[in-house]
Amino acid sequence: MLIVFEGIDGSGKTTLSNRVADELRRAGLSVRHVREGGTLASPVSEALRRFTRDPAHLALTPTAELLLYAAREVQLFEEVTRPALTAHEVVITDRFFYTAEVLARWGRGLPESAVRPVLDVCSRGLVPDRVFLMDVLPALARARRRISKIVSPKPGTPSRKGLAGTGLQVRLRAGYRALAAECPERWTLLENAGVPLEVLVQQVVQDILQARGGTAPSARVLRPAPPPVRTVEEARARFLHQLDVWMDEEPPLAAYFLSGMTGADMLERRTRLAEHHPELVAHGLAGFTDEASWRLRWKLLESAPVEVLRSLTDAAQDAPEAWELRERLITQAPLEVAKSLGGLDTEQSWWMRERLSFSAWEAVVGSLAGLEGDRAWTERQRWLTGSGGEDALGLEPVARTACRSIRGLDDSMAWAWRERAWSIAPDAVLRSLAGLTSPRSWELRDQHVSRAPRAVLGTFDGLDHPRAWMLRESFGAQCEEVLDSIFGMDGPSAWGLRTALADTWPTATVRSLGPLLNTPRGRSLTERLLAANPHDVGLLRQAARGAADTFLGALDASA
Repeated sequence: MLIVFEGIDGSGKTTLSNRVADELRRAGLSVRHVREGGTLASPVSEALRRFTRDPAHLALTPTAELLLYAAREVQLFEEVTRPALTAHEVVITDRFFYTAEVLARWGRGLPESAVRPVLDVCSRGLVPDRVFLMDVLPALARARRRISKIVSPKPGTPSRKGLAGTGLQVRLRAGYRALAAECPERWTLLENAGVPLEVLVQQVVQDILQARGGTAPSARVLRPAPPPVRTVEEARARFLHQLDVWMDEEPPLAAYFLSGMTGADMLERRTRLAEHHPELVAHGLAGFTDEASWRLRWKLLESAPVEVLRSLTDAAQDAPEAWELRERLITQAPLEVAKSLGGLDTEQSWWMRERLSFSAWEAVVGSLAGLEGDRAWTERQRWLTGSGGEDALGLEPVARTACRSIRGLDDSMAWAWRERAWSIAPDAVLRSLAGLTSPRSWELRDQHVSRAPRAVLGTFDGLDHPRAWMLRESFGAQCEEVLDSIFGMDGPSAWGLRTALADTWPTATVRSLGPLLNTPRGRSLTERLLAANPHDVGLLRQAARGAADTFLGALDASA
């Protein structure tokens, strides 16, 4: 019996499939999981997976990508899965040929007529007995992936697939749901939101055991649609309720979604979560400068030093309290102390860089982003010489550090570094174009925006330039990061873009309003989107921020 688990990245399919395998073994069945613990059982397939993830392969075309994904799956299928079917009662696989199909058709836009024949040849007519689709809102999946990276950081480079932006996961989810609708007798849709893991495990195990006995799976009870939300105040109340549910059922998610939220009600929940989830609570303090946030940072200093330092952004970066924290942690966490200096050009920041130049030299150089002048370039050249000279820019770690350091710089030396780094870290080179408007920068963006829209669109945050608006309009329907680049912008072009994309990207539309949410026009747009999307927790969160600003503003006015 072949059992397949599918779903977008971060949907929980790997965790669930491994737990189901364990439970079936306890039930006395012989089970083989071909991705036990998250690693493909075929070394060849695992190597192909790493190849397709590598952002150095930015130029990979959709058709070439399809063939590589198909090769990965067919190697695993023929080397491990098919032989296992003759030796075990149940074989479980986390992903199947459906993954390649959904990415090619819904993710990259290849026609079904070009995709299906390739995959039919690879599968040789074998279809799974059951497919369990872990269905989750992309915002929740993204949050869970981010939580994992914060709590258990692992070294590595960004995924090539991630360069397409978060809109890709939305399209992939739609693709999986479409395949499930085509064959409901084989596919089972599992909602991974508001349902404890153990409940899902027992539900899937029961379905598999019933299928082995020839019994139809149990009927699913669908959750009722949530009641409508009419105002930003109602959105805040609904969001607080969801936070309280998560605090009981999935506390890390509650801690993560508290990020950036203000108000006594949010502080009270943040404080309750601090002891057991210090990294996530510290992460959520980014940019905050109120007295309560500084007290909480000091409380979390021993348990989450890295995230405390990472929270020193925006107005908090150069505050006196921030320098006290850096002094306290300079020996314990020199790398993160150096990173927290990013873009600072004060004498105090240069003095601290000098102290860190032996223990965290690479991070010191990365902190020079946006800094021009002889002092910054002397430090960069001294580091590059120590790293092996110009040829070292062909090494990935050096190339990525160099690109972070020249972010926002448009001089000839910066462009020389970009040229040397391109072959090994093209995504980092694209990100280094932040804020640039030179012809050379636009030429590079135009050449690669179709392969890496997220990286390109992130380089003109707040940029009011004709070519920036042209790219925003061209890629807005497929990439919500277009809206992130117009945060707080109030001109006709910005409002026109919001209006055009509001129904496609409701959460990003409201997020892009920033302080404009509390204008009559911003509030009207937000409440229209809330009425149409009462289930969207990301949208509730963004609207809740506006409700907090309104409440705090009223308090200030009455004081």
